[in-house]
Amino acid sequence: MSDHLIETPHSSTEIFHGNIIHVFKDTVKLPNGKIAPREVVRHPGAVAVLAITEEDKVILVQQYRHACGKVLLEVPAGKLDIQGESPERCAFRELAEETPYTATSMTLLYTFYTAAGFCDEKMYLYQAHGLTKNSQAKADEDEFVEQVYLSKEEVREALMQQKIQDSKTLIALQHWLAQ
Repeated sequence: MSDHLIETPHSSTEIFHGNIIHVFKDTVKLPNGKIAPREVVRHPGAVAVLAITEEDKVILVQQYRHACGKVLLEVPAGKLDIQGESPERCAFRELAEETPYTATSMTLLYTFYTAAGFCDEKMYLYQAHGLTKNSQAKADEDEFVEQVYLSKEEVREALMQQKIQDSKTLIALQHWLAQ
């Protein structure tokens, strides 16, 4: 690690406390000794699930994303919002909530920060194994999703046409296509 690049926390003031995020106005001491401002969004973290059916189709969900102002095509995902819930357990839950499938196991593929320049949200990307179509697919009451099933060829076409713009989904699909 390059310790000479580290910024040292100097002060922190919470300026917004929401249901999902908290926003802070921080100051840091730079490696050169100067003080600089930082605005930071604190987030509890989230999971995403790459789930492939027996027919070799990826399970995606379409949902409207208010912040983007459009319907996006995404892998099933959700935030860590149950106290003490592990990311793996959250992945099982989100798959069952957003799709008609459950899984027998999950493999952690990657962890990554979704927007490291201003947000500490850490995403855990899992691949689901042993899918069974036995879930009631009950999304949260404020979530409206539709499932979409795409083959590798259909995913390639959707990527070429820029129909998939969600970062966690791009990472998951590129992993699947590379297998």
